[in-house]
Amino acid sequence: MEEKPARRRVLLVPVPAQGHISPMMQLAKSLHLKGFSITVYQTKFNYFSPSDDFTDFQFVTIPESLPESDFKNLGPVEFLLKLNKECQVSFKACLGQLLLQKSDEISCLIFDEFMYFAEAGAKEFNLPNVIFSTQSATAFVCRSVFDKLYAKNVLAPLKEPKEQQEELVPEFYPLRYKDFPVSRFASLESVMEVYRNSVDQRTASSVIINTATCLESSSLTFLQHQQLEIPYYPIGPLHMVASAPTSLLEENMSCIEWLNKQKVMNMASGLAASNQYFLWVIRPGSVPGSEWTESLSDEFSEMVSDRGYIVKWAPQKEVLAHPAVGGFWSHCGWNSTLESLGEGVPMICRPFSSDQMVNARYLECVWKIGIQVEGELVRGSVERAVKRLMAEKEGEEMRKRALTLKEKLRASITSGGSSHNSLEEFVHFIRSL
Repeated sequence: MEEKPARRRVLLVPVPAQGHISPMMQLAKSLHLKGFSITVYQTKFNYFSPSDDFTDFQFVTIPESLPESDFKNLGPVEFLLKLNKECQVSFKACLGQLLLQKSDEISCLIFDEFMYFAEAGAKEFNLPNVIFSTQSATAFVCRSVFDKLYAKNVLAPLKEPKEQQEELVPEFYPLRYKDFPVSRFASLESVMEVYRNSVDQRTASSVIINTATCLESSSLTFLQHQQLEIPYYPIGPLHMVASAPTSLLEENMSCIEWLNKQKVMNMASGLAASNQYFLWVIRPGSVPGSEWTESLSDEFSEMVSDRGYIVKWAPQKEVLAHPAVGGFWSHCGWNSTLESLGEGVPMICRPFSSDQMVNARYLECVWKIGIQVEGELVRGSVERAVKRLMAEKEGEEMRKRALTLKEKLRASITSGGSSHNSLEEFVHFIRSL
């Protein structure tokens, strides 16, 4: 019998965080379906246990000596800086071992933009490498001009607001200075160092972005004409292209049963006063000084017992797809934003840090399917936002726009659509490397 040609292999390096692992594994699944073998390089901080969906994948742990406490105590920016320095040498050793062991040809190495240490390994062994932006194209644009704004002293940590921060940034409408992706967890100097490295193209052959042209055409045009000197491919939303279960926490499926029965602190009080049905996901440890829901009063529990449901974690894509869900309150991370857009669900936006502010601003002012709750979070502001979205004509109009955008996104990933074509072009590109 004639031997089948060996699959070409793609190497992937995700950031050890849920919001980055999910799109990276969705990309891996998409490429696997296109005929590539997959090797995923993890650190001990990923805590991702591959399911049956990834039985054909190879998972390799990058040896490093960072203490577990760094992951919890440093904050995401300082942790990334330290992780990139720690892994550079050991990753080269991992690549060297793989090249000795594997007989199949390596097409390229794809690394999350924030795991930029991987580029040095690719360069060492002359491997084509690709940058994967798991955040929005607009956030990528913001990072690319962060140096210039920093030099003008117009960016400041959110805890030190300035009047100028309310102003629109020239050429970046509708973003204000306050919407630029600073971090609550690190100094501007540290943020700038991470961003400078994340947008540096170095020896990369291309950039892929988890977005769609119908969402961010102006930002993609900016990248094409003013920032990137290499090809870019908007291939998202990836969660609509390939299903890949990647939750790092156990999902509570009982909330789906609760949703099936429904017709359609200060935040808690506002939810109660809004008189709307709600599913509330409170991740353990996310409330300061509380392991889970101990800070919620017995009075609140009694008030909402017949129309509220609280879980530690939920299958978010399934929840958003449920017909009983009419709105989504979120910090507006890019994955959550894409998943909500993909199901035609409008949002109440309460961004906290980094790219969440960019996404929230676009939801409110560009796509016009979001209500941003700014300033101090009090009962009245929560109640008002929920009622606007769920019970007033404004919310009804948002749902109509959200459903229209949902159809555009679905069209983009089907044959002939922009994201579908972009993925096909990328696959052809890496096969030719």
